[in-house]
Amino acid sequence: MNHIVLFEPQIPANTGNIARTCAATNTPLHLIEPLGFSTDDKHLKRAGLDYWQDVEIHYYKNLEEFLSKISSSNLHLITKFANKTYSEENYADNEEHYFLFGKETTGLPEEFMRENEEKCLRLPMNDEHVRSLNLSNTAAIVIYEALRQQNFPNLELTHHYENDKIDK
Repeated sequence: MNHIVLFEPQIPANTGNIARTCAATNTPLHLIEPLGFSTDDKHLKRAGLDYWQDVEIHYYKNLEEFLSKISSSNLHLITKFANKTYSEENYADNEEHYFLFGKETTGLPEEFMRENEEKCLRLPMNDEHVRSLNLSNTAAIVIYEALRQQNFPNLELTHHYENDKIDK
């Protein structure tokens, strides 16, 4: 199973979009406090639409509490400061994988990243033109790479709708 973990997220729309991705991919969402918004925030709810009841959400008071609850062997720190790309990692090992994303403004704590450099993964990008990628886009890219390697377990590869625009 895969897990998306957000460290001190600040923008409600990003967390709402990530929650929607979690609902679509059967991925638990872990939120490490403090949050930069209330979970009752209208922007958060709007971005997640009506999928909130389909998301398994876990809350933690801080990073230390989160780390005490998981196996750190398959913890992946998603950061632009990594020397290894996310697509180089093997996620098809029948293990749980936790993808930890930092807050939108400052990312993950520098000391924590230095202590866990071997767990850091990067999405390739042109750093001369862009400071960072959007958090919700990055989370979607990473989770779908893991799912692709795992052959999309428990997900519909095709679906036909009553008013299917392609079948007509």
